[in-house]
Amino acid sequence: MIEKLKVRWGINSNFQILKIFVVFGITGSTAAWVTHPICDAFGITTENLNVFLYWTLRIILITVVYKFILVFVAFIFGEFTFFWNFIKKFLARMGVRF
Repeated sequence: MIEKLKVRWGINSNFQILKIFVVFGITGSTAAWVTHPICDAFGITTENLNVFLYWTLRIILITVVYKFILVFVAFIFGEFTFFWNFIKKFLARMGVRF
């Protein structure tokens, strides 16, 4: 399975895969953690919003924040090019073209 990922992603080493997984892990956790105070600052709480609307807005915010944090953390780990291409592909699927 690792070999299939290496071929699919154009990666040469297992260490690079490890770095990519670490970047994904750090980014996901950080995005969820960072968006909580942002939601509070904008008054997006379960006390004043419907739970469905709260989670919809929170997930949208997490998705946006995630992209910025992903590029930053990827740069620190030396995987900027891989993740920049990853983000461009993701945005292209959403209809945003570069």
